[in-house]
Amino acid sequence: MPLTRAQAFEASDDLGRSPADRPTLGDVIAARFDRRDIVKGALGVAAIMALPRMAGSAAAQPATPAATAAASVASTARSRFDFAEVAAGVDETHHVAEGYDADVLIRWGDPVLPGAPPFDPAGQTAAAQRLQFGYNNDYLGYLPMPGAENPARHGLLVVNHEYTNEELMFPGLGRQDLRAVGFKGITPELTAIEMAAHGGSVLEVRRGDDGKWRVVAGSRYARRIDAETPMEITGPAAGHPRLKTAADPSGRRVLGMLNNCAGGLTPWGTWLTCEENFHGYFGGVLPEGHPEAKNHARAGVPGGWFGWARFHDRFDVGREPNEANRFGWVVEIDPFDPASTPKKRTALGRFKHEGAFPLVNRDGRVVVYSGDDERFEYVYRFVTARPFVPGDPAANRDLLDDGVLSVARYEADGTVAWLPLVHGHGPFTAENGFASQADVVIEARRAADLLGATRMDRPEDIEADPKSGKVFVMLTNNTRRKADDTDAANPRGPNPFGHIVEMTAPGGDHAADRFGWDVLVKCGDPAIAAVGASFNPATSKDGWFGMPDNCAVDHQGRLWITTDGNSGARTGRADGVWGLETEGPLRATGKLFFRCPVGAEMCGPMFTPDDETLFVAVQHPGEADESDSNAPPATFENPATRWPDFRPDMPPRPSVVAITRRGGGRIGS
Repeated sequence: MPLTRAQAFEASDDLGRSPADRPTLGDVIAARFDRRDIVKGALGVAAIMALPRMAGSAAAQPATPAATAAASVASTARSRFDFAEVAAGVDETHHVAEGYDADVLIRWGDPVLPGAPPFDPAGQTAAAQRLQFGYNNDYLGYLPMPGAENPARHGLLVVNHEYTNEELMFPGLGRQDLRAVGFKGITPELTAIEMAAHGGSVLEVRRGDDGKWRVVAGSRYARRIDAETPMEITGPAAGHPRLKTAADPSGRRVLGMLNNCAGGLTPWGTWLTCEENFHGYFGGVLPEGHPEAKNHARAGVPGGWFGWARFHDRFDVGREPNEANRFGWVVEIDPFDPASTPKKRTALGRFKHEGAFPLVNRDGRVVVYSGDDERFEYVYRFVTARPFVPGDPAANRDLLDDGVLSVARYEADGTVAWLPLVHGHGPFTAENGFASQADVVIEARRAADLLGATRMDRPEDIEADPKSGKVFVMLTNNTRRKADDTDAANPRGPNPFGHIVEMTAPGGDHAADRFGWDVLVKCGDPAIAAVGASFNPATSKDGWFGMPDNCAVDHQGRLWITTDGNSGARTGRADGVWGLETEGPLRATGKLFFRCPVGAEMCGPMFTPDDETLFVAVQHPGEADESDSNAPPATFENPATRWPDFRPDMPPRPSVVAITRRGGGRIGS
């Protein structure tokens, strides 16, 4: 079966690094469980109960006294998630917990800017798409409107548009592996539409007296950003020769942002949007012996996922070898100023950023967490040099251009060591190819390799609860990890269902050199012992999940998980939103709140300040079941679903959904 775009994203290769010598799984288990005095109450019982599953027996284990005790304690505990659970499964539409409404707020092709024409799937143009909502909405961020009567009901919604699915967007392409046939059928006009459908949108949104959210038409804040929007490069790599091109001899100006996945909102009211799989947009062949050859190979450049290099020289590495160095950054955008120039903040490092979660540390400095979403890649942290100054936009304007980027090493004793990536320290010298901090951030992956950072199972979204000091790391999966290449923080090999790591900042100090850490949950079906899942026994048959991707901590400190990769053939269920307990006897108990239509990924969970609305992004609905080799091809003419319009003349459309409680009240309470 030819690759879908989502499969291509999943198939990013382990780029040939030799694994370090590692302890056996038994050694890791012993170290972890010796470290903790686990035989204390239900949490210890639940941890012990997971051990037989980690041994990988093929059948479900019989209930043990420990498991029975844990289940008994959990059965008397009260969940923080008070809603009737949705039944897991897969069908053509979405489902939300009883008593809630899930309303489509905006769809691909809907108007964003004045003059946008009605969406015409059979007559798309780049000019129209630049005025319309883009494709594959991912990260969502809500910023309250200054001076609003009720800031929780009136604000700006910022949206990432990650990538495009040509086979679902355009008539007549057929179900083909476009890469394998040289992008046959892709034209300059279709490429221009794709480029316009990337980037992001800024929407003014308001909740009416009827409780429904609507996009404010004609808003002065409305904006579309795409793959050709002029942007500024700032920080240590700005102006460096490795970022200079024929079109930009200054090395400080670049057109567009690519593959923007997750993101974050700064304390000063700007939007951080993150370039993830940027390598897929480049084609061509680098000249033999070129100095960027190893750097490009480490990033997977050229990936050749799109045909853009056929029509735009800047995406052909043979013609413009430095262009790829201008992508893979965190981009900062001021959504309240539509005329502002987005800035690529190079101090935060260049890699396949899933997200960038900022918070104000107890010393006033800003800490930003980010994961590099590829198998065997790393978890990063950036700490600003200067503190955040409330109420002083000028003082905070370039705060992200100066600070220390670090990478995480997870130790078997339950601590995390943060290893600084600073030029002139350790291996970061000219002899090792790092002539300046610019080289360190451009090649952040290689720098992290040299420090011996922990190779993780696809680090995706990372979010923190500022009140508790807990930091949650989503690790989606890693089917390439071998059983003899596990480590403390990645205990299963292979790991098709992923897991969640919980870090603890000591005393709430997110700039500390060392944190504590633990595995919150190992995902997958807990009824199958060979999977080695570690959900709490209180979790129902609908409450477990695989492939955690994005997450959100609401204003009550509860953790919500969205997933990417559940499917009919793989798990018998669609992706969706789960609440996950993090404390007490119910720790690691999941509960399904929202379910996606078939083929879709669940992205962008974002709560309003009063927790009365949860915005979510439904991405690539209608794709074929990528885990089922017998699934029929999904095309524009024959998608797996026509959600959300269910009209024969409309393809499936990625959409933002606003979830509210009927009669009002906080989500899940």
